[in-house]
Amino acid sequence: MGYGEKLNFLSLVVTLLCVSFCVVEAHSPFACDPKSGLTRSLKFCATSVPIHVRVSDLIGRLTLQEKIRLLVNNAAAVPRLGIQGYEWWSEALHGVSNVGPGVKFGASFPGATSFPQVITTAASFNESLWEEIGRVVSDEARAMYNAGIAGLTYWSPNVNIFRDPRWGRGQETPGEDPVLAGKYAARYVSGLQGNANGNRLKVAACCKHYTAYDLDNWNGVDRFHFNAKVSKQDLKDTYDVPFRACVVEGKVASVMCSYNQVNGKPTCADSDLLKKTVRGKWGLNGYIVSDCDSVEVLYSNQHYTASPEEAAAETIKAGLDLDCGPFLAVHTEQAVTKGLLSEVDVNNALANTITVQMRLGMFDGEPSAHPFGDLGRGDVCTPAHQELALEAARQGIVLLKNQGSSLPLSTRRHRTVAVIGPNSAVTDTMIGNYAGVPCGYTTPLQGIGRYARIIRQDGCSGVACNDNRNFGAAEAAARQADATILVMGLDQSIEAESRDRVGLLLPGHQQELVSRVAKASKGPTVLVLMSGGPVDVSFAKNDPRISAILWAGYPGQAGGAAIADVLFGTTNPGGKLPMTWYPQEYLAKVPMTNMGMRANPSGGYPGRTYRFYKGPVVFPFGHGLSYTKFSHKLAQGLKEVSLLVTSLRGLTNSTDVLARYTNCGTQSLALHVDVKNTGTVDGAHTLLVFSTPPSGKSSRKSSTIKQLVDFKKLHLAAGSEQRVEIGIHVCRHLSVVDEFGIRRIPTGEHKLQIGDIQHSISIQTNLEEIKT
Repeated sequence: MGYGEKLNFLSLVVTLLCVSFCVVEAHSPFACDPKSGLTRSLKFCATSVPIHVRVSDLIGRLTLQEKIRLLVNNAAAVPRLGIQGYEWWSEALHGVSNVGPGVKFGASFPGATSFPQVITTAASFNESLWEEIGRVVSDEARAMYNAGIAGLTYWSPNVNIFRDPRWGRGQETPGEDPVLAGKYAARYVSGLQGNANGNRLKVAACCKHYTAYDLDNWNGVDRFHFNAKVSKQDLKDTYDVPFRACVVEGKVASVMCSYNQVNGKPTCADSDLLKKTVRGKWGLNGYIVSDCDSVEVLYSNQHYTASPEEAAAETIKAGLDLDCGPFLAVHTEQAVTKGLLSEVDVNNALANTITVQMRLGMFDGEPSAHPFGDLGRGDVCTPAHQELALEAARQGIVLLKNQGSSLPLSTRRHRTVAVIGPNSAVTDTMIGNYAGVPCGYTTPLQGIGRYARIIRQDGCSGVACNDNRNFGAAEAAARQADATILVMGLDQSIEAESRDRVGLLLPGHQQELVSRVAKASKGPTVLVLMSGGPVDVSFAKNDPRISAILWAGYPGQAGGAAIADVLFGTTNPGGKLPMTWYPQEYLAKVPMTNMGMRANPSGGYPGRTYRFYKGPVVFPFGHGLSYTKFSHKLAQGLKEVSLLVTSLRGLTNSTDVLARYTNCGTQSLALHVDVKNTGTVDGAHTLLVFSTPPSGKSSRKSSTIKQLVDFKKLHLAAGSEQRVEIGIHVCRHLSVVDEFGIRRIPTGEHKLQIGDIQHSISIQTNLEEIKT
């Protein structure tokens, strides 16, 4: 979610429109308060009546002007019906945030638990962790709502594919793989919404930004003007995948359309994307909201319509229900007056938003007597919540290099540690963007200080590292210490919303600082990187004087403690990279504006992500070391599957089998894998399962090198073994998408990579028999 260039001015307009009813003040009355005689007899306040009946009753009581002022995020009050104003815009990307105006921290709630940035949490590959974080975040959100200082609609998570390593908002996403992003979306949303409670919502989550949005401001092109040219193939098997999972599996209550155009049409005005796909094919039970000011953007910046009234009409008819910004409040009435839009269209939009509010219990009166009404101040920043933030940071840290098992450090042998670098004592840097006010911080310096005596030198001021005047002091510190830890990397001044990177190298003189300190150090030298996106640290990977490299992402409020725990072996690292780390040279061949995922067969364009790119990498997707070793053995696995083709319609040759014309919907294979910890220390292990389609015409069209099928997170004591079952669904896991956006199942030998095991499954059909 973004502010937009004109947010301050537009907020003023909304304030003038809504007069004094827009902002929810602390302890203001809740709608349908039974103590109020005003609403006691109104049907929409009767909790025993079905929600759709209550919604219809409420809409029927509103005037057109009142309806229109409910189409925007800062929705106006309707005092005659006892309805307070409501602010829809709140954020909970990795903790309750005050980025949006819907949350206001204060004396009773000075902060909330700040978990690691999403890219770091994704590196854990731990689905149960993602859901538990969502549950904790929604506990704290509900507690603040009950106190009257927060809303219940949170425009999180961001599930866009991290397509380009320069993208400033890649840090907010679960990474480059659509299966990983989809699983993250579904589990985090389930935790936030409390989906075990049926139709009742704990909070309403929102998956954003739909779709093909992963460029903010690069080389003169910004998100407000960008037309993403996307093939049907890439849309189907990459960009749409996490959003579909969010709606279908996560049952999310909202989807946000993006600023950009897709193939010449603004996403917020595209009925094929919104009405036909999100609500139609996927069955969204909720509302669709615009990114902030994007309705105004498609009119003023993209000039998609000739008048503002046409922009209002086009978006609402396309399926948009709510505008983040005042545009619809200003122009919708004239759109109705001019016949561009009917009041029925407005009613339909309101039905979607009000239904979500009803499911949240926002029209059930004072919340204490209702589900989640007992949550309060004592449920925010609890010791258990803060411990979960620490554990999430530990699980997300990735050990990239460990030469000669130089890590973990020893408190006996490494009593004095030089801690050097611009990120060694940071606080705000650790929480990344879209964060709130944390319960407290543990910096890397503080964390390491619990294990050893510290000699500290920043080396340079800030991550920009524009001068090397203090490098001599840093080298002197390294000469005196038993071990040296360099905490380097990026921050929001380098990568952020509206700020895409121009390169992948460490900023300024950071590389020089690292190399000089490593040369001077008398003990092992460890490089710790904070960043959201990948960094080309080939120099450190190849330098034998740099013993180890850790990637911590942006590890949240407890990040310093987690980093220290990994460095000194209290925690055995188990994180895996959720994105490819490319060399700097990759960028010369890949403009950010090229949305194609697949490599150009004739050369020149190398493709994107591990699924389509075959070139050199610094570290690959899924890379991550441990302080122990794991072995895998296939205990049981089917080698052949027969599919019955029930129709020839749509089949082009014997190697292309459309999923919907076979019995593959019922075909699921179980692979049993024995995983053993063969080392001497306990450890967490992520078992990654990839599939590679058979070679041939069908596979050449898909151009997929391999794709993630599934993953399992295990914890194994030293010497122990565990059997894991991997379910391979033929339609879902062994299919590919062709250039027409059609999902097909290639016949022949599919190769599975299960950890370090190779296994093949042959898919055969009766197609030739039918043809004869």
